[in-house]
Amino acid sequence: MFVDKERISLKSGDGGNGMTSFLRFKGVANGGPDGGDGGRGGHIYFVGDRHKTTLIDFHFKHKYVAENGGKGDTNKRHGKDGEDLYISVPLGTVVKDAETEKIICDIYYDGQTHLVLEGGNGGKGNVHFCTSRRHAPHFSQTGEKTELRRVILELKTIADVGLIGFPNVGKSTILSKVSNAKPKIANYHFTTISPNLGIVGYFDDSFVCADIPGLIEGASEGAGLGIEFLRHIERTRLLVHVVDVSGAEGRDPYEDYKKINAELKGYSKELAKRPQLIVLNKSDMYGAEENIKIFKKKINGRKKIFVASAIKGEGLDDLIKTILEMLKEMPAPAPIEHEEFKYEKVDVRKFEVVFDEEDGVYVVDGPIVKLLERNVVLNDMDSLAYMQKTLKDYGVIAELRRKGCKDGDTVVIGEIEFTFMD
Repeated sequence: MFVDKERISLKSGDGGNGMTSFLRFKGVANGGPDGGDGGRGGHIYFVGDRHKTTLIDFHFKHKYVAENGGKGDTNKRHGKDGEDLYISVPLGTVVKDAETEKIICDIYYDGQTHLVLEGGNGGKGNVHFCTSRRHAPHFSQTGEKTELRRVILELKTIADVGLIGFPNVGKSTILSKVSNAKPKIANYHFTTISPNLGIVGYFDDSFVCADIPGLIEGASEGAGLGIEFLRHIERTRLLVHVVDVSGAEGRDPYEDYKKINAELKGYSKELAKRPQLIVLNKSDMYGAEENIKIFKKKINGRKKIFVASAIKGEGLDDLIKTILEMLKEMPAPAPIEHEEFKYEKVDVRKFEVVFDEEDGVYVVDGPIVKLLERNVVLNDMDSLAYMQKTLKDYGVIAELRRKGCKDGDTVVIGEIEFTFMD
């Protein structure tokens, strides 16, 4: 089963909670705070693996979660960091954010490792909340919670040359004759239902060739299998357009050629401009000789044409030599150029103040709410004092005043509701 596109969910590890504890041992009646910090949550990485050829693993498993950080301990001991999660993917896998469809990374090389999601920070232990006035804080910080992210994995085959054309024109036969590939070959449409790769060697030179299946008229709009495999041509530097010049299936060879090129243009104008060689295959069959003359006349020297009989291996040697010469003049293959999309950590200092006219309360919303939820313990006076200081330091109190909040008004921050006192 060949799978080349999947949507999966990722969640990096949550940070571990900080510890609230105090020194207690014989001879010390009132030891100071010694709560340790929580551990960092596990990161998530994608890693290129040349031994993988399909995204089949992600067809059966759609959710990947890294390990959470451990809780802080007494005696200022740090909690265990969550184990990082490494996800292996085939070379040529493009990872996109599912919401924006922007490219996060293009895993192109074997062993290439890319950090996609960072784990949550561990919470601070109560030892961090000591001040000259607060000697024994009975609160600590909970670990940072991470969000579930959805990504799209798309496999775009890495090959120098792509064989394109209608089904049953001889692409797989050509690949089997010129390379080490052993594709399934039969005389019916859609024998090939997944791209086949082969390494073509010629003395000291070589190149990677891919047989791209499923192209028919309307492929760029979803007909047949074509739309599923057009993405595999995107990385190829050179296209070899195979045409059944015998017309044995009742189709006009030149019209076939035009229709496939129209599908390439419909999918990507850039792809339609890719250098292209033409192979007139099945030249040994009845009716081929006349069709070859007509085809060459219509092309009129605009493209280089090779007459071949793949089943007999005729005409393929010149094709290979020409391909090698052209590839030497072309830019080296490289990953897709893109502006890298990153999942940025939220600035916890951001907030907004809105007056809810219906309930007559001032609502503080934004990332700062999550920060306070991590730090504030409602039944602890020291913790509430810490909240007040945070609101003042981050400018929330000043913004409430600016919005018209005055003594006796109600302010809501997350699950916390209190009366404003200026």
